[in-house]
Amino acid sequence: MSNRKDDHIRHALAYQSPYNSFDELELIHCSLPDVDLADIDLTTQFAGRNWEVPFYINAMTGGSERAKAINLKLAELAERCGLLLVTGSYSAALKNPSDDSFPTKSIHPALLLATNIGIDKPYALAHQAVEAVEPLFLQVHVNLMQELLMPEGERAFAQWPSNLAAVVQKLPVPVVLKEVGFGMDRQTVLRARDMGVKTFDISGRGGTSFAYIENQRGGHRAYLDDWGQSTVQTLLNLQDLTDEVEILASGGVRHPLDMVKCLVLGAKAVGLSRTVLELIETQPLEEVIAIVEGWKDDLRLIMCALNCPTVADLKTVDYICHGRLKNTYQKREKR
Repeated sequence: MSNRKDDHIRHALAYQSPYNSFDELELIHCSLPDVDLADIDLTTQFAGRNWEVPFYINAMTGGSERAKAINLKLAELAERCGLLLVTGSYSAALKNPSDDSFPTKSIHPALLLATNIGIDKPYALAHQAVEAVEPLFLQVHVNLMQELLMPEGERAFAQWPSNLAAVVQKLPVPVVLKEVGFGMDRQTVLRARDMGVKTFDISGRGGTSFAYIENQRGGHRAYLDDWGQSTVQTLLNLQDLTDEVEILASGGVRHPLDMVKCLVLGAKAVGLSRTVLELIETQPLEEVIAIVEGWKDDLRLIMCALNCPTVADLKTVDYICHGRLKNTYQKREKR
């Protein structure tokens, strides 16, 4: 019998999204900047601390031997590049205490580490995960459509809001509420904000599709493969909330230009999953490290071309929407 986590990895690598909303957003170039390239500052702030760069390795996998091999490479990459690494769902380790497929601080003492758990888990299990991993924050993921499409998925959801409220109120670490690729809707953000959640990873459509993955695993609802809102659409829908809550963006992010577009739309930082997974599965680790370090240089280059010395300044950049976005969002007027 195949391992569900390995199925997820295999189908995630095989899937190519038919649409990426980042291609429909054009940034307005600045011809006369006021800043030197050397003075560009990549630092950002979210989840109660400062981070040296505005991107991180987002939750992916755990709970199998293949996942262990992937996580070992992800942890070394993150540690050597000074990146935050969010582990895949820690539920597998809670079920099996001998599971050693997740990164640990004991092996990677300099690693910036956070962990992830499903919203279906009660507070006691979330607390157990935090005690075991000692993360910088806990990412709580919501994956309603995936559960509905998964033959072995959850069918009881009424407890989810109270689970989230308990975690936010009682845990000693910050909590990040995360979608898994369907785009987080405005009402969810507002409701969770009122519970005390300050940080949201909106994870829109355009990257890994868990609807597609579950349909490939035996589902028969391929017409739902493209369920949800795209990453850019989701960010646009939440733009007026970016001064009230911290938005993290993920879902279909391929390179530094996509990252900058997220930051222009108000994200504090950008999470990458499939892009990094594909790199470490196809390239030697030293080459992946060089690529990621190059991303930092490219972010500075693009920010200089937009006359933005800081990540916060990117929120002032003008843009043009094309294609599907154009009917709803026209060029933003200069402030």
